[in-house]
Amino acid sequence: MASPLKNFIHFFLICTIHFISSSTAKTSTRPKGLILPVYKDLSTHQYITEIKQRTPLVPVKLAVDLGAEFLWVNCEKDFTTSSYKPALCNSAPCKLSKSIACTTECYSAAKPGCTNNTCALFPENTIAPIQTSGSLGSDAIEVQSGAGSVTVPNFLFVCGSTILLDKLASGVTGMTGLGRAKISMPSQFFSAFGLRRKFGVCLSSTPSKGSIFFGEFDSSTAPLTHTPLLTNPVSLSSTKEPSAEYFIGVTAIHINGKAVHVNPALLSIKNDTGHGGTKISTVDKYTVLEASIYKAVEHAFVKELNVPRVRSVAPFGACFDSKKIGTAYSGPAVPTIDLVLQSKDVYWRIYGANSMVQVSKDVSCLGFVDGGVDSRTSIVIGGHQVEENLLEIDLKASQLGFSPLVYRKQICANFKFAAKA
Repeated sequence: MASPLKNFIHFFLICTIHFISSSTAKTSTRPKGLILPVYKDLSTHQYITEIKQRTPLVPVKLAVDLGAEFLWVNCEKDFTTSSYKPALCNSAPCKLSKSIACTTECYSAAKPGCTNNTCALFPENTIAPIQTSGSLGSDAIEVQSGAGSVTVPNFLFVCGSTILLDKLASGVTGMTGLGRAKISMPSQFFSAFGLRRKFGVCLSSTPSKGSIFFGEFDSSTAPLTHTPLLTNPVSLSSTKEPSAEYFIGVTAIHINGKAVHVNPALLSIKNDTGHGGTKISTVDKYTVLEASIYKAVEHAFVKELNVPRVRSVAPFGACFDSKKIGTAYSGPAVPTIDLVLQSKDVYWRIYGANSMVQVSKDVSCLGFVDGGVDSRTSIVIGGHQVEENLLEIDLKASQLGFSPLVYRKQICANFKFAAKA
């Protein structure tokens, strides 16, 4: 008969082996891709995703900012965790984030967002817009992969304050940045799991679920057109660092195949100031055009549509009686708008479903906004024009792939991202 001591040792060894094997399984299995659900909040037109963060894990809703540099979360209210680690000044995380400020003394009890000798960054609500100072730190987050959920134990983020939540959708407590920066969400996922430096975005035009996929995925069901990603050498926050936003080279605009006269100088990015050019945004609700470009596009569109206008509805200029506009497989039967890229044969075509906005039962408007004469970026392709398009941002190849889905086979709510083996 075995002694109680031997029974205990046997039980202890079994538990130890089980623990080691379980831990090894969690750390040795690398996902081929990660996926975040994204839905459109109809009251704000913001694109919202959700992760799990902290210990114990809690769901955290975040507004998606394609061009921002990092994830920030409000740490002032209901932020409880046992796994938060502040990033100490001059540490590797601080250098990675390119922080140039250090909080030497915090005037309250130590907590996430308030610790001494911690490097500082400047989280921004780009929707309000509001910017404050915040502290860099890390905590555990959990996201979905093709085979279940995976955890990043030390995901870098910035603790923001409650004031930053102004104008964000109900329940949202932060924003996640997908831009070209060392501590953006894509960069940290690529590093943590050895994924190819590529991610896809498919935003739904309804509250139905769209997706953001990180890693190599199969886009054969939606063949992509490719164009180079351009770098704006001047960021909004610093003249020493390039912008984290995604720019592409629009060289001309065609409406119904006819060229629109625009000042070509506005389509290029000025190296000294960073003004001009074309970027893609998930923060701007609609495409914003520099004043002279807007006027030229509006004039050409109205002429080609040849439907009497009605009173404008802010923020739009050209509005029409929707009963006098027919329908097509691609939405309202209106002139196509082509953003011509590196050649006349490569263009981003905007059909009626993306160019028009139904503002009331009987009125629809051209969904472009006049950005004024002093707009920093000449063309900002906004959320409404991005919806139901698959975007593939390949950072290794420095190119954008894009494909309209709703006009071909499916919409973003039905598109299935599949990781490549």
